[in-house]
Amino acid sequence: MENALLIGLTRQITLKREMAIVANNLANANTTGFKAEQPLFEEYLMPVARDDSPNKRLSFVLDQGIHRNLADGGLKTTDNPMDFAISGDGFFKVQTPEGIRYTRNGHFQLDATGRLVTDNGDPLLAEGDAPVFFSPEETSIEVASDGTISTELGERGKLTVVAFDNPRDMKKTGNNMLETDQPEIEAQNTRIIQGALESSNVNSIEEMTRMIDVLRSYTSAAKLVEQADEMKRRAIQELGGRNN
Repeated sequence: MENALLIGLTRQITLKREMAIVANNLANANTTGFKAEQPLFEEYLMPVARDDSPNKRLSFVLDQGIHRNLADGGLKTTDNPMDFAISGDGFFKVQTPEGIRYTRNGHFQLDATGRLVTDNGDPLLAEGDAPVFFSPEETSIEVASDGTISTELGERGKLTVVAFDNPRDMKKTGNNMLETDQPEIEAQNTRIIQGALESSNVNSIEEMTRMIDVLRSYTSAAKLVEQADEMKRRAIQELGGRNN
C-alpha cells in the first residue's frame, strides 16, 4: 500500500509539471518567436526490499527535463522595417544589463539616440558586438537576407545571427530571451526577412488536447492514491480491532 501511494504521488507530481508546461505553451501561443516545450520523463525502476515480493521492481516516474521544439514558426508580414524574422537556425544577439542574451523575437525599434533596441530598451548587436545606430537623416533602412544593413548613406553594418551546437540546452531568462555558456558558431542556411515576424510554433489545438489528457491522467492518479490510502486506513482499523 505504501508503494502504491508513493508511485501515485510521483505520477501526480510529474503530471503537475506537465500541466504547467502545457499552460505556458498556450499562454505564449501568440508570442513572437516562442518555441513550444514538452517535458521529458523517464521510468525509474527501484528494487523492492523483500526477495519474496511478487513484484521484483517498483516503477516510478522521473522528471528528466524539457525538450524545446526548434522548428520555425509561421511568418507574419508586418511591413515594419524594424521587424526581422529569422528563417532557419540562429538567434539575434542582444546586450542586456545582465549580459549577452539571445532571442528569436525580431521586433525592434529606435530609441531616442537612434539605436536599434528591443521593447525593453536592450540594444541589438551587429557584427563586432556593436549596437546599430541610425542618424535622423536615415529614413530608408533596408536589411538584406544576409543581415547587411543599408540606408541612403550606404552600408551600416551587418546584423549578428549566431547558432549553437546544442540550442536545446539554452536556458530561458525571461522576456523571450535565452542564455548559454556554449561558444557561438556561424548560423548556416539562415535568411533574415525584413518587415516580418516569426510567429510562435505552438499548436494550440494539440496543446488543448494534451491538457485534457493530462487532466484525465491526474484524476486517475489521484483515485489510485485515494484508494491506497483507504485500504491502509481499513487495515489499521481491522488490526486495531483485533488487538482489542
